[in-house]
This record gives sequence, C-alpha cells and structure tokens, in this order.
Amino acid sequence: MDADALRVLHRAARALLDDLPDLADRLVTLLQEQEPAYRAAITKDPTATWQEVHRSLRHSVASLLDPRGAREAARRCSWRIGATRAEQGLPLDALLHAFRLGGSLVWQRLIEETSRTAPEDVRLLVHVAADVWNFVDEHCTLVADAYRQTEWQLARRRENRARLLAAGLLDGTSRIADLPEAAQALGLPEQGRYVVVAVTGRHPARSDAARAAAVASGTRVHWHAGGEVDYGIVLVGTGDDGLPGPEDAESGPRAVLPGVRIGVGTPVDGLASVGDARRHADTALDICPEAGGTVRLADHLPAALVVSSPELGRALAERVLGPLLRLEPADREVLLDTLTTWLDCDGSAQRAGERLYCHRNTVLNRLRRCEQLTGRSLARPADVVEMTLALTARRLLHN
Repeated sequence: MDADALRVLHRAARALLDDLPDLADRLVTLLQEQEPAYRAAITKDPTATWQEVHRSLRHSVASLLDPRGAREAARRCSWRIGATRAEQGLPLDALLHAFRLGGSLVWQRLIEETSRTAPEDVRLLVHVAADVWNFVDEHCTLVADAYRQTEWQLARRRENRARLLAAGLLDGTSRIADLPEAAQALGLPEQGRYVVVAVTGRHPARSDAARAAAVASGTRVHWHAGGEVDYGIVLVGTGDDGLPGPEDAESGPRAVLPGVRIGVGTPVDGLASVGDARRHADTALDICPEAGGTVRLADHLPAALVVSSPELGRALAERVLGPLLRLEPADREVLLDTLTTWLDCDGSAQRAGERLYCHRNTVLNRLRRCEQLTGRSLARPADVVEMTLALTARRLLHN
C-alpha cells in the first residue's frame, strides 16, 4: 500500500475511532430506514442493536489502523454477530445488507473526514479503496458462513428434538407438560383426532408406499422413521368438521409392493393418546400377511383380539383344533384348508367346492370329519365363532 495513502487512511480512521458513537448512531438510523428486518429488531431492543453496531464498527475501524493486530478480533466479532442473528431468526439478506451499509458508511466518513482536514489528500484514498472493500467482502462471507453453520446446527437440534418428542408420543412416555412443545414441533394440534400408520418391509419404495397410505388416511402427517418399522402420526377429521375421517381412507391406495406391510390403527383423541394409536397400528401390522398389503384394524377386530393375547390365542387353537392338528400333515392341511375355504365362502359348500376343485359332497364329508374330530358343530353359531377364531390364531400365531 502506498505510504502516503496509508498515512491519509490512518489519519481519517483515528478520527472515526474518536467519533465512534456518532458513527454507530448514523448506521442504526440507516438500518431503521432501509432494512425492515432490522427495524423490528431495533424496536424490540434498541440498546442491544446499537451495542452490536458499535462493537462491529470499532473492530472494523481498528482493523484499518492495525490490520494484523486487530484482524482476528474483528473476525471473531463478525462470526458472533452472524451466529447470534441466525439464532434470533433475522434474515441473512438483511444481515448482509447491514454489513454492506456499514462498509459504505465507513468509506463515506473516511472521505468526509479527509475532505474536511486535507482536501488535497482525498485522491490518495483511491489507492486504499480496494483494501477497504475487500475487508467488507471478507466479513460478509464470514458472517454468511457463521449464519449458515448456526442455522444448520439449529435445524439439526430442532429435528432431533422433534424426533425425541415424536418417539415419546409413539411409545407413550410423553409428559403432559411436553405436549404443547410436541404439537408445535410436529406441526400438529394438541387436541386432534389421530390414527397411526405402521409400515415395514425392505422394498426400495417402502417409504413412498408408507407416505401414500398415511396421506390417504388423513389431512396432515408427521413421519417418524425407524429401523424396522416406520410410523406416521396422521391427523384425521371427526366426520363433522368437513375434514377426511378415518373411514374415508378406505378408498385410498393400498400397498401392492411385495413384502411391504402397512398397518393402520383405529382413531384416538389428542396427542396424549398417540401411544395407544401406535399399539393399534402394531396390532394391525401383526395381522398383515407376510407377502405384503394394508390392514386397517377396524376391519379385523376379531383377529386383533387374537394377536393381542397370543397365549390365549394359542390355547384356543389347541383346545379347538388340537385333534385336527395332530393328524398326518397331508390329511391335516386338506381338512384345515377345506374348513377355512368354507368359512370364507359364507358356509356355501357349492362355492367352496368350486374354489377347491372338488364336488360339494366332498366338501361336506370333510366338514363332517372336522366336526367329529373337534367335537364342534358347524350348525351351532357359538362353535363356528370358536373355530373361526382358532383358525385365525393358528394362521397369525404360526401354530
């Protein structure tokens, strides 16, 4: 840098340093006039804004006088401002505008001071202009880096906190005091009607199927990804508020991806009950076939009773079907398949025979043998209920 130009710069900078409060006042006024985001910040806390501006200007002007000695302190000051304003939510564009306004004001005051004390030296400032504006650019970059890094850290913290809050809701361990924070973090009303959608499977498009099922079930969804099972907390309507209710999900898409299993629970009231909704979804998932598909718990309540108490389900299967289960495998499977098909055909031997590729009399003979072995009558409703639940228990509990 030219020695004469440096002398002129230092002389003007020392004058600015002596008049720093007035310089800070002028910059705060400029921010209030030209930057709406700062206008709100100044109105909220004028003292804090003025002190921030004064501190930044002091470091900037000191850097003109002693670039090496003051450089790191000035950089730390700009970094802190960038991080603090990111935490406060001030837009980055507004912050960068403030730094450029500050640079323009300092440059303007350097020229004014030199014009006042030594007009003939103003031309020498041209030789230091690039250095001054390089300093401004460097600190704008520094502020932006600090802002974005802090913003990223804040986003990660928000995401982690939202994940913890969602996990607490799903496993039923949330405290009542945490519910307002959970509602805000997840973007869901504390007092709403909810179902939980549970999804598992290793298909690459599993997440797409899961989101489609969740969206079909309600109006808003918070998705909580897990290792084996993903959960969607779904806001649904009540039926009287004009919003889609859980029954409207019947027309929504069902999973057709091989191995993707989706369980949709029954509705509960309020975020405080999401843990119950998750257990409902898990029960629906237990009923879902291994090959894949969507099961809505409300459509399979008898099966849900069985899987909700597996010990009793196995005991029922053994008590009702025990003699059948102890037959030779080939004989056993023929009789169980016939009984299951007959029940699926609403007790029609004709339709069961068509499905099994045998005569209706063959179906009736096999059913009579089932009755003899189990001691139950297929003409007695109570026995039919027992046998239906026993078959369900055997299928779902892998007996």
